[in-house]
Amino acid sequence: MEDLKKAYRTIMDDHFPDTMTITFGNQTLVYKKRTWKINDEGQLIEKGLRYGENPGQEAALYELVNGNLVLGDCAFITPGHSLVSGIDESMMLQFGKHPGKINLTDIDNALNILKYLMKKPAAVIVKHNNPCGVAYGSTIADAYNRANRADRIAAFGGCVAFNRSIDKETAQLISANYLEVLVAPDFEPGVMEILSKKKDLRIVQIQRIDRLEEYKTLRFVDFKSLIDGGIIVQQSPINIVNTKEDLKPAQAEYKGTLYKIDRLPTEKEYEDLLFGWFVEQGVTSNSVLYVKDGVTVGIGTGEQDRVGVAEIAVQKAYTKYADILCFDKYGISYYQLALEVEKGLRKESDKIEIDEETKAAKGGLIGASMVSDAFFPFRDGVDVGIKQGITAIVQPGGSIRDWESIIACNEANPKVAMVFTGQRAFKH
Repeated sequence: MEDLKKAYRTIMDDHFPDTMTITFGNQTLVYKKRTWKINDEGQLIEKGLRYGENPGQEAALYELVNGNLVLGDCAFITPGHSLVSGIDESMMLQFGKHPGKINLTDIDNALNILKYLMKKPAAVIVKHNNPCGVAYGSTIADAYNRANRADRIAAFGGCVAFNRSIDKETAQLISANYLEVLVAPDFEPGVMEILSKKKDLRIVQIQRIDRLEEYKTLRFVDFKSLIDGGIIVQQSPINIVNTKEDLKPAQAEYKGTLYKIDRLPTEKEYEDLLFGWFVEQGVTSNSVLYVKDGVTVGIGTGEQDRVGVAEIAVQKAYTKYADILCFDKYGISYYQLALEVEKGLRKESDKIEIDEETKAAKGGLIGASMVSDAFFPFRDGVDVGIKQGITAIVQPGGSIRDWESIIACNEANPKVAMVFTGQRAFKH
């Protein structure tokens, strides 16, 4: 066990070259390896990534410094648009521990979601490259508080990214929790004095965050290496949904009969459907999300079947709802409450009260919107959400059984609205 602890602290030597050149036909792209001079546990060192996904895996970060790749009528991101790959020492306001691969990929996916949420104060908390809490807020402090409370459990040790400057109120809230990485466009006077008390917190300033919306339409080249050394190359996706006008009322034809959704979303539901679809762009597929009032309620990720992930997202919503009730009332987690009841240290009625309140509120899902990254092959996934009291659904559409999902929404009491994006949002 001590060897494993030591491995986590160790910064790997890497044998990757200082530069990398990729040639596509007659086009050449030049990349430079990113290293940092960092005081790490009392030693001033210059190294690249601490390690890869696990200790023992060498890794390197490369920034595009020369070349402009054009394929067909698509021009990809060019030098000068660096975000994560451009992080240097001046942007690391507090180094914390030497950065590793997961820290940077978490930042990257947080920004990938945040680029759609720039019109209001927003916070994105990512853990293991999936969002666990995302929220709009009236202020940046409100956004963080709501995102953190959406999944207080998973947010522990996570990465948080903001689209507005950090003020003292937000800094105080952050200091009450344990986070690995904090990213923001700016920090108001006095904030660093508060945050610096968290010595291991990596604090990164990326000023380009205020221009994140520009990245919504910029493509990058996505590489996937195979076990045999082969490589799959693809264009990054472009989300075609930006406003409610891009969402189409659900309808489908089956055996000569046209099935149409009876109810369109309200303005509030449209806002949540768009918010949820934007968050969905950063969630590992197969996924289903529930959102309500501009905050995530339950996020189901990376499952093999759609009805299963819809159920998992419900279960997570109930778990998180019970936990925050317990934290607000007793200052402890729901798990700790259950453990104390089991040991006879607390009355069983305390747990029963939390359970009954969670059940009555259906984990906060009543009035929520349901988001799916691909079509529902059967109505069973839709029925899972309807049973919990959701009132609106957004999904790509395109299933041969779309008509069944439309019937399920129309049969619900009250009726559930459903819209199609016409675009799948898989992320693997």
